[in-house]
Amino acid sequence: MEVSFAFVPIILNSYPFGQIMGQISQPAPVKLFTGILTSLPAIIPEVESCLKAKFGAIDMRSNEFPFDSTRYYEDEMGCSIIRLFVAFESLFSPSNLALVKTATNDIEAAFAARQFAVRRPVNLDPGYLAESKIVLASTKNFYHRILLADGIYGEVTLHYSKHAWQAFPWSFPDFRSGRYDEFFARLRRVYRQQLRENLPGSEITDD
Repeated sequence: MEVSFAFVPIILNSYPFGQIMGQISQPAPVKLFTGILTSLPAIIPEVESCLKAKFGAIDMRSNEFPFDSTRYYEDEMGCSIIRLFVAFESLFSPSNLALVKTATNDIEAAFAARQFAVRRPVNLDPGYLAESKIVLASTKNFYHRILLADGIYGEVTLHYSKHAWQAFPWSFPDFRSGRYDEFFARLRRVYRQQLRENLPGSEITDD
C-alpha cells in the first residue's frame, strides 16, 4: 500500500511568536567507548589493537572489574569473566553508533573463528558518553530500546543528575551497582574539556 504524506497549509499567525516548529540542529559530538568482556586476559592487548585500527587512539582505560553480577555468559565465555572499558581519543557523531556496533561484532566474530578454549573469547559492548547520558548499543530489542539502524538498538543506560551517574530500572546490574561510576566521571571530565577545546562557544552544562 502506498503511503501519502499530505502537507496541510499552516497559518503562521496561529502559532505563538510566529514559530511553526522546533528547529533541527546537529548534535554535539560524543565520546566513544567500548566495554570488553573476556575470561582470557591474555588476548586483551590484541583486542585493543583491533579496536584502535577501527576507531583510533585510546586515551582512557578503566581498571579490570570482575563480571560477577550475572552468570549469563559463562556457557559460551567461561568462568572468571572480567570487564574493562577503553575510550577513544577522537570525538564522533552519535548517529554512527550502529556502524560501530557492526564493526565490533565483526571483531568478535574474527576472534570466535580462531581456536580458543571458549566459544566466545570476547564480547564487545560499544557505547558513547554525552554530558547527560551514557548510551549502549545492542542487537537485542526491548521496550526501552530504540532502533538505530540495521537491527542495532540504542539504550540510555545511565543519566547524569545531581552531580552523579544515576541508573534506571532497566540498567544492567553491574551498571546499577555504581562500580563503573568513577571511571565514567573521569571520562565525562575529559569529554567536557575536549568540547571546550574543540568547540569554542559550545553550550556546556554547569556541574
